Amino acid sequence: MAIDLVTGAFSYTGRRVAERVLARGRRLRTLTNHPVGSEVEAFPLDFERPEVLATALGGVDILYNTYWVRFPHGSITYDLAVENSRRLIDAAGAAGVRRVVHVSIANASTSSRLPYYRGKALVEEYLRRSGLRYAIVRPTVLYGGGDVLVNNIAWFLRHLPIFAVPGSGAYPIQPVHVEDHADLMVRLGSGEGSTEVDSVGPDVYSFHEFVHMIRRAVGSHAAVVRQPPWAVLAGLRMVGLVVQDVVLTEQEIDGLMDGLLASQGGPTCPTRFDWWLSRHRDELGHRYASELGRHFR
Repeated sequence: MAIDLVTGAFSYTGRRVAERVLARGRRLRTLTNHPVGSEVEAFPLDFERPEVLATALGGVDILYNTYWVRFPHGSITYDLAVENSRRLIDAAGAAGVRRVVHVSIANASTSSRLPYYRGKALVEEYLRRSGLRYAIVRPTVLYGGGDVLVNNIAWFLRHLPIFAVPGSGAYPIQPVHVEDHADLMVRLGSGEGSTEVDSVGPDVYSFHEFVHMIRRAVGSHAAVVRQPPWAVLAGLRMVGLVVQDVVLTEQEIDGLMDGLLASQGGPTCPTRFDWWLSRHRDELGHRYASELGRHFR
């Protein structure tokens, strides 16, 4: 039986990919720091121990790599995420992995002023030079089934009287449903040649329009106001103290306002955001989704 490995098979994206791998009748391994299920052969996500990576990747056909860090926290930095990704790629090559499906980010660039996007691009370059066959998948912003961004926008709209949009709000956002994204990853895993593709839905909205769609869907009466980015960031930091989380970082606001949450190409995933929103509006925003709670506590 063929063996595939999904990094973080119990994470937001990884568990969707893992479900599809198992449904194809393939053995599943994971590198993870989270509790495991009976159908998954788990190894610790420890990049400092090459023998663990070698054992985990031994006999693996396809590596689905979802590993990254959303923001620096403690000793975890973007530079460390780049180095860890390189170690994983090296270990995959040494183990004879046939194909790597690697999650990057739309608009990654080595010349980006934003370390998140620059780090993602550096890993892409390393994978291209590795000699491995690969598919690089670049999502914009994921939603659906417990996502952070859409749920927490709804949470703010349900619980606060004002929702502050940084700047004009005219910059684009092109969301992609997480199930579509997982489908795309697994389809690309079945390919042979190396390829690179953005993972994006069919709809592009202005961020201001996007917020108003969610506001209407959840029945919020919050006032949506435009504010300078520094004021929005200051307000989010205050809220972060209350919810004990990093709500958004300055870099994430910059990337949003720079239009990096939309693709330069056409849609590659089918689900329409307005269709999904109409069917899931009653479940959105009742509980705050904590990034620190998911990954560090």
